[in-house]
Amino acid sequence: MVNQLNLNWPEFLEKYWQKQPVVLKNAFPNFVDTITPDELAGLAMEPEVDSRLVRQTDGRWDASHGPFEDFDGLGETGWSLLAQAVNHWHAPSAELVRPFRVLPDWRLDDLMISFSVPGGGVGPHIDNYDVFIIQGMGRRRWRVGDAIPMRQFCPHPALLHVDPFEAIIDVEMEPGDILYIPPGFPHDGYTFENTLNYSVGFRGPNGRDLISSFADYALENDLGGTHYGDPELTVREHPGQVEAHELERLRNMMIDVISQPEDFAQWFGRFASTPRHELDIAPAEPPYAEEEVRDALTGGETLVRLSGLRVLNIGGHFFINSEGWKTVDAKAADALCRFTELGQQELGDALQNPAFIAELTAFINQGYWYFDE
Repeated sequence: MVNQLNLNWPEFLEKYWQKQPVVLKNAFPNFVDTITPDELAGLAMEPEVDSRLVRQTDGRWDASHGPFEDFDGLGETGWSLLAQAVNHWHAPSAELVRPFRVLPDWRLDDLMISFSVPGGGVGPHIDNYDVFIIQGMGRRRWRVGDAIPMRQFCPHPALLHVDPFEAIIDVEMEPGDILYIPPGFPHDGYTFENTLNYSVGFRGPNGRDLISSFADYALENDLGGTHYGDPELTVREHPGQVEAHELERLRNMMIDVISQPEDFAQWFGRFASTPRHELDIAPAEPPYAEEEVRDALTGGETLVRLSGLRVLNIGGHFFINSEGWKTVDAKAADALCRFTELGQQELGDALQNPAFIAELTAFINQGYWYFDE
């Protein structure tokens, strides 16, 4: 069964997105869990999956990172198991991300799933990203505070907590409920019974990330090689003072490097299409021939995009998995950015273009797309 999201997106974006937290009761009517606790534990044993085990015993916090060999001796209270980017590794769970594609793909971080036993949680904390917490099996009480300056501290090197806070939301979540929390609002979940939570996160880069990444791009592409010049220099009474107009010229030199539209788009396309978590890439074996791909699509078969793969269109420039892609058919390439499943109807006349079929076949053989079985 596919879970259907019942949400008025325009109203939600206007009232709540990045403004205030909200509980969306029964947003997934008749919600059906997409994974079992045992399946989640199995994923946490895989080295490719980023996972954590958080425990609290007598007020003391402990956290460890996977992969885990076993979960013996944990007891029945006071712990949570969390796995990141489950949408990359578990197809039924990846379906939970689909209803959120009214938001930009490049802002999506991942689907994190946690299993908690009574008393389990990660403690009161603040996230720097937007999160939709979907309640699965079990019951959990969530408290959310206001976005005011708060002291943060580490009860354990792998955990960052905040001081106790006054709740502006205090709710017991039931299956199918969603708690949306914008960045900066402290929150804490308390588990009453064995429970699953699904967190769809949307992350925005900070200025430091952007500058650091663009600096790498500038070095790789030999940008900003022009040296500072001052042909109008005059005799300096105070040689130890940097003049304001010199500082302004230096700042403008740096801004000019970023201000080249073509280079900025090329850098950002690579930056934004780079996945933050490992992908489950399986190259086609044996590889497809171009005629096989064309015949399958013209025969009505459907192509499915690898879950978590970032495919972006930036002003007619196309990017896939951190690489630029020069295509012979921009309309068909745009369809690959827009749809996660597509076929003859979406690709249209491009299926009669051998050069585009060659591009598409290469992507399929890399494991970026596969035929729906």
